[in-house]
Amino acid sequence: MSYTIALAGNPNCGKTTLFNALTGASQRVGNWPGVTIDKKTGRIRGTDSQLVDLPGIYSMSPYSPEEMVSRNFIIDEKPDAIINIVDATNLERNLFLTLQLIDMGTPMVVALNMMDEIEKFGDRIDVEGLSKRLGVPVMPISAAKKTGIDELVKKVHEVAGSKIRPIPPKYDGSIESAVAEAEKALEGKVPDENARFYAFKLLEDDPDIAGKFPGLKDSLSAQIEAAEKKFDDSMDSIIADGRYDRISEFVSETVERAPRDEKGTLSDRIDRIVTSRWLGIPIFIAVIALVYMIAMYDGDWGTSPGAYATGWLNDWFGELGENVGAWCEDNGVEPWIQGLLVDGIIGGVGAVLGFLPQMIILFICLVLLEEIGYMARVAFVMDRVFRYFGLSGKSFIPLLVGTGCGIPGVMSTRTIESESDRRITAMTVTFMPCGAKLPVIAMIAGALFGGSALVGVFSYVLGIVAVIISGIVLKKLRKFSGTPAPFIMELPPYHMPQLYSFFKAVFDRVWAFVKKAGTIILLSSILIWFLASYDIGLHMVDIGESMLASIGGAIHAIFMPLGWGDDWEFSVATITGLVAKENLIATMGTLFGLEEISDEGEEIWSILADTLGSAGGMSFLTFNLLCAPCFAAIGAMHRELGTWKSTGFAVAYQCILAYLISVIVYVAVGLICGENTGTLSYVLCIINIAAIAYLLWAKDPFRQLGKDDGEASE
Repeated sequence: MSYTIALAGNPNCGKTTLFNALTGASQRVGNWPGVTIDKKTGRIRGTDSQLVDLPGIYSMSPYSPEEMVSRNFIIDEKPDAIINIVDATNLERNLFLTLQLIDMGTPMVVALNMMDEIEKFGDRIDVEGLSKRLGVPVMPISAAKKTGIDELVKKVHEVAGSKIRPIPPKYDGSIESAVAEAEKALEGKVPDENARFYAFKLLEDDPDIAGKFPGLKDSLSAQIEAAEKKFDDSMDSIIADGRYDRISEFVSETVERAPRDEKGTLSDRIDRIVTSRWLGIPIFIAVIALVYMIAMYDGDWGTSPGAYATGWLNDWFGELGENVGAWCEDNGVEPWIQGLLVDGIIGGVGAVLGFLPQMIILFICLVLLEEIGYMARVAFVMDRVFRYFGLSGKSFIPLLVGTGCGIPGVMSTRTIESESDRRITAMTVTFMPCGAKLPVIAMIAGALFGGSALVGVFSYVLGIVAVIISGIVLKKLRKFSGTPAPFIMELPPYHMPQLYSFFKAVFDRVWAFVKKAGTIILLSSILIWFLASYDIGLHMVDIGESMLASIGGAIHAIFMPLGWGDDWEFSVATITGLVAKENLIATMGTLFGLEEISDEGEEIWSILADTLGSAGGMSFLTFNLLCAPCFAAIGAMHRELGTWKSTGFAVAYQCILAYLISVIVYVAVGLICGENTGTLSYVLCIINIAAIAYLLWAKDPFRQLGKDDGEASE
């Protein structure tokens, strides 16, 4: 028999691990209709039933798109059953969502996950007793170790087939009286099986439910007033307290905890160091430096695995280009076909794929940090910094997501309740180095600084500093003013990553990188080669007389104060980077591929070193890290900001800030490295510093200082 099963649970409870264990390779990823939230579905192994992975949520309140997606799917799509995965080590928090799901009236099984951890701690849970109190079957499992999975599948099919609805626990008499009256008022207006859920939401004054039944809550005023008078609190708080009171009873009656070490768990002891007020940020910087050392370093201390593999692959692409070119000459292939193959395709796409080994190692390290739980600590630590400058630590979550790709980073700003924080974060997410920018970082680090990890650290610190500057400056505008949203984050225990989910996450990122190189970058490389090889009359010419040279000549003067000199190629590469940031590398691969032939095979890195120098290279990197992102990310920004006017403002702000900071970086690095950066750049640097200082220290007309101002959330 085929059923539709919904998988629901809190974040960090092992939901993804269980989904992978249940479905294996039969997964499909898309988007929920109308929202940019991942929709994962798959067939449960050994059955014809479909498993739908609902977004990780803490409650069924209508405060985020994820919560709306979950409750709308259960109510409107009517799955045959729900698997509610619960973290057995944190029942008090997880069971709040469980009680709300029970009220929805859909057949349900509770998957009590991490039972292996319970055994390790020496605790004991009376599973049968908990099942009786909740009124639903409870199945002990370990998603990580795949124990209890077969029994869970059997039970959920049994529940779905028999259509057994949960028996909801009862609360205080005044609450139940109000719920009964609300169910009576809703009779005939909602499905019978969902009546209790609708009743609770009506009493809680849920805007979505109350809006569907205008005036209905007024008929319940007597019951609501009686409850509020008894508890001296608002109805929604009374209901929440009632649920937590029942949860406390259930846990105290069914859970026996073994004595704990007074020093806390290993996770607790590590957190005292990595989330320390004074050590948290230096440790984060050191971790990022180590990651880039492993992936990119090539200097006096040796060559990292990433740098060695990248050097080998670049040499291979170079030999491939020479061999293809020689074959074309030997076989009388038309010059334009030879140029297309060697300089357009191999030179462009090869320049991007040449960085693939470094990208793989970087992705492995970053996914590992996410999987073990360290990145959640970084968000907690950064809340102290962000809140001091007018933003919430919630803004750092999209920045972390944005290190993989700016598009989901922008999308994830939807979880920020504060409208001003959400808009500012959507505008600044792409300041963080995403996967597409990593080849640019690797190129500058390898060409100019011996693969130094400090270039990678600089890139991340630069992104965070740009976000902080933006938070201070933009909060002084009326449309972005407001108080930072409170930040509450669960810090999951440190744990070993699950091999399947770990390698799948790495593969997905690497494949996205390769796929883009084989599609967008390939087409862009061909276009760049065409523009670099032909003039306006479509005659094949030297690059200096090409259409691309004309375009570069028209815009390169704008970038001269940034230290890019008379070489228009860098200006053109920056513009083509708007298609995709990796395209910047492909453009230079195409352009400098022509120079390699004329200059007897010089390496691209040596050309960059000779042309830009340290100061110009860091300026070039800075501008391309901070300026407008790729077109796809700009499209995501438009969806979040709502209008093209706001999107245009965001893009203009990003480009102006990138230009101001790039001039400052150019002059500063020039002074450090003893390079002459020119009078114009010095003057602009002083003006830029003065302008940024004024914007930072000017009085904020909308800020209201409070006693919690500048304090981080606990």
